[in-house]
Amino acid sequence: MNYEPVIGLEIHAELLTVSKNFCACSANFGQEPNTSVCPVCLGLPGVLPVLNKKAVEYSLRTAVSLDCRIPSRSIFARKNYFYPDMPKDYQISQYEQPLAVCGHLKIMVGGRERDIAIERVHLEEDTGKLFHEIPGSSDSASWIDFNRAGIPLLEIVTEPELRSGKEAKLFMAKLRQILTYIGVCDGNMEEGSLRCDANVSLRRVGEQTLGTKTEVKNVNSFRFLQRALEYEIDRQRKVLEEGGRVVQETRLWDAAAGVTQPMRSKEEAHDYRYFPEPDLVPLVVEESWAAGIKAALPELPDQKRERFVERYQLPDYDAGILTSTRELADYFESCLQFYPQAKTVSNWILGELLRELKGSAAGVGACPVPPQNLAGLLRLIANGVISGKIGKAVFQEMYERGLSAETIIQKRGLTQITDTADLTIIVDRVIADNPEPAAAYRAGSERTFGFLVGQVMKASRGRANPKLTNQILRERLKQK
Repeated sequence: MNYEPVIGLEIHAELLTVSKNFCACSANFGQEPNTSVCPVCLGLPGVLPVLNKKAVEYSLRTAVSLDCRIPSRSIFARKNYFYPDMPKDYQISQYEQPLAVCGHLKIMVGGRERDIAIERVHLEEDTGKLFHEIPGSSDSASWIDFNRAGIPLLEIVTEPELRSGKEAKLFMAKLRQILTYIGVCDGNMEEGSLRCDANVSLRRVGEQTLGTKTEVKNVNSFRFLQRALEYEIDRQRKVLEEGGRVVQETRLWDAAAGVTQPMRSKEEAHDYRYFPEPDLVPLVVEESWAAGIKAALPELPDQKRERFVERYQLPDYDAGILTSTRELADYFESCLQFYPQAKTVSNWILGELLRELKGSAAGVGACPVPPQNLAGLLRLIANGVISGKIGKAVFQEMYERGLSAETIIQKRGLTQITDTADLTIIVDRVIADNPEPAAAYRAGSERTFGFLVGQVMKASRGRANPKLTNQILRERLKQK
């Protein structure tokens, strides 16, 4: 029988606040273990949580970006379960009355736009982190770092509307793009600041009833998310086709083996014994507050891409890459302030700049070639001071040494040769040194002309003006 996958995502994003969600401890990543803790985030007796207003603002910013409906009142709840990395034995979260509901996010799948519904967006706190292996230690015990416990965590839950691992990957990537654009999360999946749990089930094509689902955890990259879901879909299909029954459970993705492994039976909501958090009052969001946050939103990726196409007459492909991150889009538009030729600037950013940035963790924000320097290089090429080929070599040195194009050209003597007399001398020498290709050209072989042009470029170390070179070479070949 034919089965179709039904996938829903639960995405957790750590918010870029200075302090934790309910205390003043630092939320910075990478501190020495258990140094950013206090009685509140450790859940010691007698303490009271105080809600971080900035975390609420970031959550509202996300909800507005996802076109969610924001109820005027939401309530925090205690989610009760026992796990070593959770010091209070409960997690402050939201359940029956979340911060936002009924949103959506559009993704492009095979050239077709799909609108994926978002069930809810709610604010909670992160847990600590378990370490089962400590470098340099032979101890077989597990270790706990509570620095992450209490960091503001935003959970975004989709409706079960995704139909493949690829769609899930595209949705996750699009959501990450928006979160980084609006500045609420750094999107670093390797460090755990953006995480995803995927619920997947199969049902017969045409049926509406959902099948038994499994939850896949421990997915820390877009590629692994797609692979994990594809594996789990195939696994469940084989179980059903062989007459078996899918068991509702939580499974871990083993990236090394490329398989999902059973972790524990899947909990239901009642297993967590939710009840309203007694130490926090209801969160009231007035319409004016939500409206102010919406008005202050930066331009979102889709809006920016459409504007780049319309305003700068760029191909949709160029605009899509240029707006893939807010920093790259800002870099492009900064370049245009100094050199307003959009397509030329786009070509150099998509070609030379991204080639140099490939593999760099810092990204364009730490690029050693500021926009005005790239614009300066492009002006020199346009004015015929250097050729495009030399320009590429100059750009590489600009990137490596942080110098301007003018400085490099002056130090290396790379100015383009545009003097007719000087070029004629080089052309005559090339013709004399290559009598057979010259004779072949005179006999009608146009192919050898390109060879002779290359020899002129080689003799001039790439400094010969290409247009003038072609003109002089044809004239001199006719004369001899």
